Amino acid sequence: MQAYFQVKDKNSKIVTKNPSISDLILVKANIITLEPARPRASLVAIRNGKVLHVGDTSDLKEFRGSKSRVIDCHGKTVLPGFNDAHCHFFAFAESLTSCNFSPKELHSISDIQENIRKFAHVLPPGKWIKTRAYDEFYLKEKRHPTCWDLDKATSIHPVKLTHRSGNVHVLNSPAMAIVGISNETPEPPGAIIDRELSTGEPNGVLFGMGPYLSRIVPSMNIDDQNHWVKQADQQLLSLGITSIQDASSQNDINRWKLFQQWKTSGDLLCRVKMMLGFEAFKSYREIDFSHTLGKDQLGICGVKILLNKTTGRLHPSQSELNEMVLEIHKSGFQVAIHAIEEPDVEAACSAIEYALRKSHRSDHRHRIEHCSVCPPHLAKRLASLGITVATQPSFIYYNGDRYLRTVSSRQFRHLYPVASLLKNGVEVLAGSDCPVVPPNPMIGIYSAVSRISETGENVLPEERIPPLEAMRMYTEYAARANFEETIKGTIIQGKLADLVVLSGDPTKVPAEEIKDIRVEMTILNGEVV
Repeated sequence: MQAYFQVKDKNSKIVTKNPSISDLILVKANIITLEPARPRASLVAIRNGKVLHVGDTSDLKEFRGSKSRVIDCHGKTVLPGFNDAHCHFFAFAESLTSCNFSPKELHSISDIQENIRKFAHVLPPGKWIKTRAYDEFYLKEKRHPTCWDLDKATSIHPVKLTHRSGNVHVLNSPAMAIVGISNETPEPPGAIIDRELSTGEPNGVLFGMGPYLSRIVPSMNIDDQNHWVKQADQQLLSLGITSIQDASSQNDINRWKLFQQWKTSGDLLCRVKMMLGFEAFKSYREIDFSHTLGKDQLGICGVKILLNKTTGRLHPSQSELNEMVLEIHKSGFQVAIHAIEEPDVEAACSAIEYALRKSHRSDHRHRIEHCSVCPPHLAKRLASLGITVATQPSFIYYNGDRYLRTVSSRQFRHLYPVASLLKNGVEVLAGSDCPVVPPNPMIGIYSAVSRISETGENVLPEERIPPLEAMRMYTEYAARANFEETIKGTIIQGKLADLVVLSGDPTKVPAEEIKDIRVEMTILNGEVV
């Protein structure tokens, strides 16, 4: 029997409402709920932006009203909306304005020069030319371009090339003059200015200097920024991504205000969790980070620390890292440490262990971002400390050929060992690190299941995982990482109605076909977007 209740409308007139009548109903669907109690269903009813009921198509009459929108899915697969657990939204939006110099587009330094010349012909002198996604491994010359290579293309425009990894940049001579790099310029901490051995003169190749450059190289103007933010948001939604976790170490109050602005204007629909950089964290209590959007729309999800050995030494040092992590930990925040190779991951574990020893806190959900090289003993240590790993499965697909030819055998056998991490009890969530690689979760799921590179080569096939586990990394586990498992990540009554409709079922097709599954519809907050 249906229950009804009475409420007053805006004119104080009493009206009768049926709380089981839905705004939107998906029927004849192959719903993968990721909930153990009911793993599959064929109907999901939505009301007021939340899941009202998960059941069978035969339940339709009970939840359908005169104004309900009913969508026949014709057996297509429905999943919780994807949650990109590690991306860089600002860089992604800006990348849409940059020239694409990816390996598919360009094959040599002369190709790079020719394409820069094309832009130089149509841009006024002094206008920045910014490009992205070059990769020296795929260039004929097998080296990074230098400032002198770029000067041959234009000497009246500042040029910045960004490597596919995002960790290397190349400037031409006008750009170096603008950002203040000369023979006398010292390296920023943890970074390298590549120089000619004979003269010490900078050759334009910069390692680990992204944060430094971002403070000097002009970004988009406001009108362009709003346009490209909207384009970036639409790309994410078209891929079924309804939530993102922005993992930039440069995030601060200014970026927080921009996120608020874009959310309020409707230019950015995806739900956002933003990590703070360490400097912004230190001033967090003195700055107003409040907003009226609702925590499910915009929130803080931890503090990002960049840990690297670009210069051959750990930066920050172990003692500095220990105190930084302890400060974050004692404040009640999560820490997210960027750590790639085994020594970095060991150092991150030691810092978190130090913080837990000094100030015990259960269920802290501290994270390591990337954890690219992780042998079994280290996986066990991660599990014992309760550390979550945010990995990037798509890297195997897009970078696998390079890994096979450039990573040492000692490191390679422990490269992105997702299956081993899971077997050892480590919770693993997935992101794209976009714009480093495209943000398509279906490529990530395919890559985690197949461990096959873009050209068809196997990359540690013993680290393959089942499709269902791969999907959980982009949904349930990503939600848990932000303490949001009660509102998103699975399809169950009461959770946010963020859903994605796929053309196929990743659990029912051969692994090779997963990458070709299309997102046919994305539902955010109960609305088809």
